[in-house]
Amino acid sequence: MIDIRSDTVTQPTPAMRKAMAEAEVGDDVYGDDPTVNRLERLGAEMLGKEGAVFVPSGTFGNQLALFTWAPRGTEVILGEECHIIQHEAGAASTIAGVQTRTIPAPDGVLTGTALEARLRKRELHTPATSLICLENAHSLGKAVSLKAMNEVRAVADKWKLPVHLDGARIFNAAAALKTDPKNIAALVDSVMFCLSKGLCAPVGSLLAGPRAFVDEARMKRKIMGGGMRQAGILAAAGILALTEHTGRLEEDHQQAKNLAAKLAEIPGIIIKPEEADINMVFFTWPPGADETRAAKITDYFKSRGILINAPDRGGFRFVTHYWIRDREVETILAVSREAFGGAL
Repeated sequence: MIDIRSDTVTQPTPAMRKAMAEAEVGDDVYGDDPTVNRLERLGAEMLGKEGAVFVPSGTFGNQLALFTWAPRGTEVILGEECHIIQHEAGAASTIAGVQTRTIPAPDGVLTGTALEARLRKRELHTPATSLICLENAHSLGKAVSLKAMNEVRAVADKWKLPVHLDGARIFNAAAALKTDPKNIAALVDSVMFCLSKGLCAPVGSLLAGPRAFVDEARMKRKIMGGGMRQAGILAAAGILALTEHTGRLEEDHQQAKNLAAKLAEIPGIIIKPEEADINMVFFTWPPGADETRAAKITDYFKSRGILINAPDRGGFRFVTHYWIRDREVETILAVSREAFGGAL
């Protein structure tokens, strides 16, 4: 099957499987798993941070950041379409015990003006803002500019607030912006980034930041059940993800751009190919399509050997990744022409 539901579907490469099988391991909760320790040092160095802690998933890492930065009963400011709000099951209220306050953020961009209008000090009727969260690359498929992030940084500094970055796809953002990922991470206090989104590692993320923050996060990781003992088996794949796969993400972006350009030629599909910043292609078909008819598209693609997500409010998302090359793109386009061109 060709799977373009997400870049989370990537499976480990043969080199990763070999590294996992041969990984030197210890008990990570005691801090003596040499492979985990090596991965954490590597991840922190690549993003210019003092330290990092290995966690099971991106959601775990984001929620661990909130749990570490934000005292219970305070308020966290985020964009209304960000992953922490839309796809993390309301965990902030359960784990960190914080209130989340969202801001409209077109294309994932929080403006300094909108942000400052919503920051609050603690008073009789209001909680204090304790943290600002950003996302880059955004799960809407956009790479947020350094200029926009700098605007948020300036407001955060003025209010003396930390900024956490959901950088699940920070290496995609860096590739799209043609910059070093350190330049993105430098504008925030902590950053979570995934090893399993397009980088082919089967499991895991890293949460990086100042040494004191990482030490406290490691304690809270234990509270959340994230001490994974002989986790070097997983970390071995993560090391290869960072050393072998981050540098090739532009290939996935180019495949997405090519796919978007060809999809735009199919009558009825509404898409803006120039807006494909990273490895995600978003489009709608057709305007006001009957939901039942649109849902049949998913089954049709599956019958032709391609897995896609069902449309969300009429919108489709195709995601390219390591296992989607020229041949797969041609197959996706052939089936798309059938499905969207009147076969159903």
